[in-house]
Amino acid sequence: MDKETKQGDRIAKVLARRGVASRRAAEAMIAEGRVAVNGKVIDTPALNVGPRDKIAVDGKPLAEAAPPKLWLYYKPIGLVTTEKDEKGRPTVFAALPADLGRVVSVGRLDLNSEGLLLLTNDGEIKRKLELPSTGWLRKYRVRVNGMPGEATLDPLRRGLTIDGERFQPMEVTLDRQQGANAWLTIGLREGKNREIRRAMDAVGLSVNRLIRVSYGPFRLGDLKPGQVEEIRPKVMRDQLGIGPAPEPPAKPARRGQGPAGKGQARRTRPASKSPAGRAPRKG
Repeated sequence: MDKETKQGDRIAKVLARRGVASRRAAEAMIAEGRVAVNGKVIDTPALNVGPRDKIAVDGKPLAEAAPPKLWLYYKPIGLVTTEKDEKGRPTVFAALPADLGRVVSVGRLDLNSEGLLLLTNDGEIKRKLELPSTGWLRKYRVRVNGMPGEATLDPLRRGLTIDGERFQPMEVTLDRQQGANAWLTIGLREGKNREIRRAMDAVGLSVNRLIRVSYGPFRLGDLKPGQVEEIRPKVMRDQLGIGPAPEPPAKPARRGQGPAGKGQARRTRPASKSPAGRAPRKG
């Protein structure tokens, strides 16, 4: 490998950035002999590649990197957030519009949950947004069977330990009681498997509807189930510091210049009058 290659990025990171798979999944693909660099199949992810290296996955050249993008998606009930399901259940990715290209999800929503799911074509964005250090608040509208009072909700606000697993304190608001059901708004910063459902069970409440309405600064808004909306590059720059910088505004042409700044004579001022503003006296 030349110096440029050695100073490049790890192969798994490159595959993740191109949207092929997460870093961990890319490492598994390498171990399975599915990745080649410069015509040679590799068997270890401990390899840096540079811009001149030719990478192939399953015998097909790796596509050029597309600009990083992020989408809002309203995940309907009944879809699993996985590429393939061993039980043959319908998946989020099979339901997405074909022109979206290959994307990965930021986190997951389980089969019976609905609402906001972030999608991206960039594995590094996915990794960044899923890191615990990001700490973004995720909000959910939750309908539970029962009549919860403050005594029921306080343990959720203090944090629970369930089967030896510690759940961090949640933000919980009782919005309204509707017959035998109550609507809650719940905010949390963790992403443990079925966290809200397990916590509700622990305090004697049964979840019968769960909708994620926001993920950090991104909101579900008016999206309907199954709809996808791309986040504008400006919002990505403002919220994530990702994306091309805006083009500087065009400088106005200097006075006396045409559009190209050349080829136009400077205008001359009209002849001035006498200091008093009167025409000079005739002799």
